[in-house]
Amino acid sequence: MDAVAGVAAARLHAQLLDRPAGRPADVVERLLAVQGQDARAFRLAIRSRTRGCTAAQVDAALSDGTLLVTWLCRGTLHLVRAADYPWLHALTAPRIAPAVERRLAQLGIGPSTIDKGVAVIVEALADGARGRDELRAELDAAGVPTAGQVLVHLLAAASLREFVVRGPVRAGVQLFVDARRWLGSVDAPDRDACLALLGRRYLAGHGPAGPRDLAAYAGLTLGDARRALALIAAETEPAGPDLTVLTGSHEPAELPPPRLLGMFDPVLHGWSDRTFVTGEHRDVVTSNGMFHATALVDGRVAGTWSLPGGVVTVTPLRPLNRRVRAALEAEAADVLRFLGLPDRPPVVPAT
Repeated sequence: MDAVAGVAAARLHAQLLDRPAGRPADVVERLLAVQGQDARAFRLAIRSRTRGCTAAQVDAALSDGTLLVTWLCRGTLHLVRAADYPWLHALTAPRIAPAVERRLAQLGIGPSTIDKGVAVIVEALADGARGRDELRAELDAAGVPTAGQVLVHLLAAASLREFVVRGPVRAGVQLFVDARRWLGSVDAPDRDACLALLGRRYLAGHGPAGPRDLAAYAGLTLGDARRALALIAAETEPAGPDLTVLTGSHEPAELPPPRLLGMFDPVLHGWSDRTFVTGEHRDVVTSNGMFHATALVDGRVAGTWSLPGGVVTVTPLRPLNRRVRAALEAEAADVLRFLGLPDRPPVVPAT
């Protein structure tokens, strides 16, 4: 295996794609923050890194306060462990909040209305968990606009200014809660301690990687990324040009077996350059920010897949042999099992 393939194998190994974890929380602990704006997608990210897990178990971890979803890192929703929320919020929310408020201004929502909307949301959550529609009703009653994209940006503003998160799942709907009441303490250590945690935890799930990778992943400045890695320099070792791993973690790794990865899978978000896994098929990430569900074969994207009518349908981007098709068919059956859907024969053509 050459150096480039070795880096790819090590990254996929760090991502748990070659050796499943035990529980949803174990996966999220390793990956740190899983892009979470699509509910099915973040659940599928856990499926491909566990064995025998179900979407219902992910929901249970959300409902018992082990996991939560909120706006962090790159300015979109992320699934994280509750234990990691306070310091990730402290590091990343101040960078995201101004962009959210600029967008609200473009939608005609000024600072005083934002302040009022945030106050209404926080007050509503003081009485317990609320769904998005319930919060819309509270805002409407208070005379705060919610039409179009305004509601979601007000919810983001509240989540970034305060400690509002998406937590328990009831009747298939994830509810908003006040994290201080839901989780207890939301205190974070000082900024350098937060940066050191970020560097350490990022490398655990993404090494070998460098500061540009960390900056792209976390949505922080390159200077902050460099400091995060410098603060833990005694715990790391070189793994290639401008690449670092945690000491003792740079073990030989084999490429994972064929996997069906969901939309927005973490393997497409973890580094500044994803061509090590997409190869020539860069259009699996579109110009408008859509990250397609992919079939990973020999550590590279070999196709995309979808679920029309409850049937897993693979669209190969290169020829697939019988062995690979059989492996992807087994993956397709596991996707249906995980989601609790009826078992139906998949469509996995050779080309």
